[in-house]
Amino acid sequence: MSTEKNHSPINGYIILFVLLLLFIGGVLLLRIYVGAFMILAALLLLPGFVLVNPNSSRVLLLFGKYIGTIKQNGLFWVNPFFTKTKISLRASNFDSERLKVNDKLGNPIMISTILVWRVTDTYKAAFEVDDYQNFVRVQTDAAVRKLASMYPYDNFADEGLDEDITLRSSVNEVSDALEQEVQERLSMAGIEVLEARIGYLAYAQEIANAMLKRQQATAIVAARHKIVEGAVSMVEMALTELSKKELVTLDEERKAAMVSNLMVVLCSDKDVAPIVNTGTLNH
Repeated sequence: MSTEKNHSPINGYIILFVLLLLFIGGVLLLRIYVGAFMILAALLLLPGFVLVNPNSSRVLLLFGKYIGTIKQNGLFWVNPFFTKTKISLRASNFDSERLKVNDKLGNPIMISTILVWRVTDTYKAAFEVDDYQNFVRVQTDAAVRKLASMYPYDNFADEGLDEDITLRSSVNEVSDALEQEVQERLSMAGIEVLEARIGYLAYAQEIANAMLKRQQATAIVAARHKIVEGAVSMVEMALTELSKKELVTLDEERKAAMVSNLMVVLCSDKDVAPIVNTGTLNH
């Protein structure tokens, strides 16, 4: 037997009624050997009772041999010599510790995961692994370490990367990859992964400040790029409108001076204090 087998036990209330009759009859007939035998039989039947709560199960063994699993809810009676191991079928949460690992670029990062799982095959959970709950913790940590090494934390243009998926921005894609990786590792223990996602993600302390400055510099460069694009467009529009409406005639030198002044005004990160010229353009 290498797979789970459902076991159909005897209704516990029937045996409970029989047990009460044996006790009462044993007490009434205690003066003769029959009464003692009835009480002894009742005591032997007593350990066979098993209570199974909703979303719970009992794995039955008889001297090391797998008999089956009870998944029905209620009071039952089985062979008193059965070993009854309780395994929960409820969904469980696992919040891993923050692990220090390296991403695809070798940058040290801190990462943790939140896993929702449940047992679907009690035979595998009980006999294929030593401790299925500890197995979940260890294999989840291993899957997170592997996942972190597959993707960069972020995508920086100066590194020549064109990664579509990163740990920071691609939440859904990374969660799907993590769930698949964890499921492959836990399937041998009869465990189904309901959800797996990154719970915490940050650069390690030793490079956090440097990477923060890098991100800020990247954002500033991107903002400046947009400002320059807009300024060039505005200068071009100004020169086109002046030429179209023939408000003033500018030679190449004056156009260059006007472009320079407009670019300074539009691209400066501070307010410009203009100087009013009341004379000619040359003075």
